Amino acid sequence: MRRSIRIGFVTAVIATMAMVGSASAATITGSIGGAPTGVTLLNLDSLTLGGGTQNSGIVTFTFTPDAKVVNGSLQNVYAAPYLSGGNGTGFGSPSGNQADGVDTTNYITTGSTGAYANSKVVMDFSTPEKYFGLLWGSVDTYNTLTFYNTTLATPLLFSVTGAQVLTSPNGDQGVNGTVYVNISNDVAFNQVIATSSNYAFEFDNLAFNPEIPTVPEPGSMLLLGTGLFGLAGAVRRRMKK
Repeated sequence: MRRSIRIGFVTAVIATMAMVGSASAATITGSIGGAPTGVTLLNLDSLTLGGGTQNSGIVTFTFTPDAKVVNGSLQNVYAAPYLSGGNGTGFGSPSGNQADGVDTTNYITTGSTGAYANSKVVMDFSTPEKYFGLLWGSVDTYNTLTFYNTTLATPLLFSVTGAQVLTSPNGDQGVNGTVYVNISNDVAFNQVIATSSNYAFEFDNLAFNPEIPTVPEPGSMLLLGTGLFGLAGAVRRRMKK
């Protein structure tokens, strides 16, 4: 069963997904309220513009080949996420809140695997995490986050696509297309890879935690039902590439 509710400008979905080879499950929530309290927050302002490998001290980012840290927008390539509903709370630099509106700070674009086959952002965490949050801009169906635990014999845990974040993802670059997405999993991950088969996967304002945090109650969050998505099919398609 899958239900949707529209609150304010953004329609999002929440899903519980069976993990590959496990009885565990991941939970995804699109939000107008931002990250939960008590977790580690990381804006990307300390990263330098461009690609390569960069270490925030907690997360090591590896960008290949046209994934990079950017600022502003470049037509048909990347567009700044749009903050709304206070989902920039806690992400000001060096402290405080990031204002609603177009993101004027550094953020990440994944590039396009359609243009460069190996284009991706690899995020390696210094400690295992069970929660991951991000400000996901211009959500499209072809945007994908894949979670791994590289210490396991089968490191792939699960994937999240834009279709599991918004009910009608279409790459909207304004308030309708950006949500703060909270992802929790009861098996820890230590690596997240972001890819997109076309241009337009941008994100900022990461959050993470070694334990699953309490998600804000409905009213500040869009809690839109639970359902099992076609994770196995998505994994098979990715393995064929």
